[in-house]
Amino acid sequence: MYTLSVKNDFIAQHYLIGGDWGPENNPHSHHYVMEVRLEAAELDQHGYLVDIVKIEAEIAKAVDYFSDSMLNDLPEFAGLNPSLEHFSRIACEKLLAGIEPPGSGRFSIRLWENDTCWAAYTKDF
Repeated sequence: MYTLSVKNDFIAQHYLIGGDWGPENNPHSHHYVMEVRLEAAELDQHGYLVDIVKIEAEIAKAVDYFSDSMLNDLPEFAGLNPSLEHFSRIACEKLLAGIEPPGSGRFSIRLWENDTCWAAYTKDF
């Protein structure tokens, strides 16, 4: 099984809803690190899972979209607590649609909100 990973970082804001989480209920920022990981058994004719340049371009689009935004105000988060778990799923689906890896394998996003805490979401393709 081959694995390819690319990451980028950005700052976005949110506030948690639906419970009493103290200061987390107030708007605040996180310095997120988004790590994209692809796993598959076969490479394309060039020896790639997916060209890293394509992955970097799609991550840059996602970072541009989420960066400096209030996650609560984005349509993807309508009716949702903008938890790290929801954010990792939303980012995974957005990036998988843009990257469109060939063949079959596993695609995941690991989203760090600080040096010690992360959530991940994985989809088969």
